[in-house]
Amino acid sequence: MAEHESNEGEQDLTKKIEETRQRFKNELLQDSTDRYDSRDVERLQTEDALVEGYLTWRLYVVDDALKMIDESFLWRKELGVNDLNESIIPKWMFETGAVYLHGYDKEDNKLFWFKVKLHIKDAKTIVDKKKYIAFWLERYAKKEPGKPLTVVFDMAESGISNIDMDFVKYVINCFKVYYPKFLSKMIIVDMPWIMNAAWKIVKSWLGPEAISKLKFVSKTELQTYIGPEYLPPHMGGTDPFKYSYPPLPDDDFQTPICDIGPRVSEDETESKEPENNSKDALESSFNSEIVAKPKKVNFLEDSFRAEDNDRGDVNVRAKGARKPQTTFKGSLLDVSPAEELSFGSGEFEKKCLIILSNVTKNQVAFKVRTTAPEKYRVKPSSSSCEPGASVEIVVSLHGGAQASPQDRFLVMAAEMESVGTQELAQFWKEVPKTKVMEHRLRCNALDSVKPGVNLLRESPVDTAISEQQELNTALMRVMACNSRLEQKLNSCLWMQKVLTGLVLVLVVLNLLCLYLLGTAQQPS
Repeated sequence: MAEHESNEGEQDLTKKIEETRQRFKNELLQDSTDRYDSRDVERLQTEDALVEGYLTWRLYVVDDALKMIDESFLWRKELGVNDLNESIIPKWMFETGAVYLHGYDKEDNKLFWFKVKLHIKDAKTIVDKKKYIAFWLERYAKKEPGKPLTVVFDMAESGISNIDMDFVKYVINCFKVYYPKFLSKMIIVDMPWIMNAAWKIVKSWLGPEAISKLKFVSKTELQTYIGPEYLPPHMGGTDPFKYSYPPLPDDDFQTPICDIGPRVSEDETESKEPENNSKDALESSFNSEIVAKPKKVNFLEDSFRAEDNDRGDVNVRAKGARKPQTTFKGSLLDVSPAEELSFGSGEFEKKCLIILSNVTKNQVAFKVRTTAPEKYRVKPSSSSCEPGASVEIVVSLHGGAQASPQDRFLVMAAEMESVGTQELAQFWKEVPKTKVMEHRLRCNALDSVKPGVNLLRESPVDTAISEQQELNTALMRVMACNSRLEQKLNSCLWMQKVLTGLVLVLVVLNLLCLYLLGTAQQPS
């Protein structure tokens, strides 16, 4: 009986999905095919889970689901959600760490953290902030399709100046309209009493379908939902994680910019970029209206036309590079070193070798990717290795860049069947993932140079940039502090006015009482 009801339910859902698609085509697409992004329309026609999400969120009422789809798709086209990547968002937004994905709750839902104290209301940056949130949600939706998120608002050290009601309403709409069934729960931790009124308004925006997902908790109550292993120490947890950028957390090997390769050749990057990159980053930090320019290097895939030159120049580039001492025995390639690349801050410690040795009887294609393409040069980063042969790959740090333990490299390899070098790019698009060998290398930052000496070796430009970045961070903190002080001062002034008014009222009442007493004592 139960099985029969289940089959009927599945049939009804299938009919609802088809009805939604047909009505969407007849009622919303008939006027103009340019109304929405064609990629979103295609997904609606092919992905049952997407349609089901809208139907479920609107209690299987097709009319309501269509309204939601229309609003959602219009928003996606207006904001260009399908094309969002790191190069479009100002770099300083990533660097602040105000929003990020990290850890899981006790129901295995991903945690989406909002550090409220780091948010300052600014009309000039609101569009970029909206794209910033959409970037994170879209990124997670592609990585974990259909899996809900738990949003955590960390209210520590926050105040009225950190509350931007328009921005909060936008975040609510993301889960209420744009990403249906995405919200597992929304946890607000240690909310200051002065912000109670604001959050009463927020509750009204959530609507009945999401109001039960809102949880106001203290630090002690928080562990009901999230284990201590994913909570920071200031929330009573033991998680040692500290946000830094790059790379993005929980995403070691996703391409930082896009999947279409480098924008320009490495030679152009090498000659033009070192000084300009730092300048652009600083300008975008001070002026939030400046859109960050696209990074010029992706995961550093070489142009195949330059491959012959690279091979001829390998001995020059390898000079002074750190030789690997250990080897990982792989199914297709032996990789040296086995686990990590070690970089120091000295002039002769900024190069490392990766040696790949083909242990098969066929030609093996390889490519190297990194989580920090703006810091490292990899030559050659994509090529092939003949049977029994070895290839030396030189990994070098850009000018003033420093290696970090969070930086990672990924060596990918796959067997080829008499495929020419000119077809290598197409080969990587077509090769099944099951046939690709992957080996990961971490970075080790050596402390081989004393801090005093390192400072002397640093160029004046690098020192100025570092000081300017520190100054920028300090200024942001001062601005936030000033905003909070201004709020407190306004509260004090308001209280002073109230007390002054009360004193005047008391004086008037006192004079009135004296007058009445004097009148009463006069003989009639």
